[in-house]
Amino acid sequence: MIITVASFKGGVGKTTTAIHLAAFLQGQAETLLVDADPNRSALGWASRGDLPFKVMDEWEAGQDVSYNVNPDGNMVIDTQARPIPEDLSALAETCDLLVLPTTPDILALDALVLTVEYLKKIRASHYRILITSIPPKPSRAGEEVKALLRDANLPVFEQGIRRFSAFQKAALQGLPVYSIKDPRAESGWQDYEKVGEEILAIVGARSLTAKTAAPPAIPDFF
Repeated sequence: MIITVASFKGGVGKTTTAIHLAAFLQGQAETLLVDADPNRSALGWASRGDLPFKVMDEWEAGQDVSYNVNPDGNMVIDTQARPIPEDLSALAETCDLLVLPTTPDILALDALVLTVEYLKKIRASHYRILITSIPPKPSRAGEEVKALLRDANLPVFEQGIRRFSAFQKAALQGLPVYSIKDPRAESGWQDYEKVGEEILAIVGARSLTAKTAAPPAIPDFF
């Protein structure tokens, strides 16, 4: 299974999402996280601590024989912010699900609109929007943005990711959020677990309706 995380805007939790989806999928099968972002944020995260899965750049991943010979393995791709249309098209065509993280603010939503408009042009439908950095109650920003997206008939994850300082601590320590000492660390991890379960259900449902389709290929730039 190949899951790609993409956004037309930085600072929306793209790398945090890639790290924690890879951690979840590692619990299902051997998982590789490909850091295709020129900033190498995922590789930097991994270098500061210990992650339970491999992290490689796109060039190393292209030579990773252990993944290529394991059809049951998973790959999560952390892309560069604001990918050019050609790259976004290639990524959409070669993954099982495109995850589009967005924070519940107007600037991030404006960037999300650009992404969705392009995906519509290339008739890509296997994507889901993930609302991240949801502020705590009494704010209703997360619920309001989810309702707005659904009113626009856009696919959005039922589960969102709440804003916890535990994620920043995890990045600094180079660990998944569940491994750090913070009173909200477990809650942060549970959010991503629920998103991971949604992904398994979405991809599983698509597989049932396309049993004769060939498995997605690794993007050409690997």
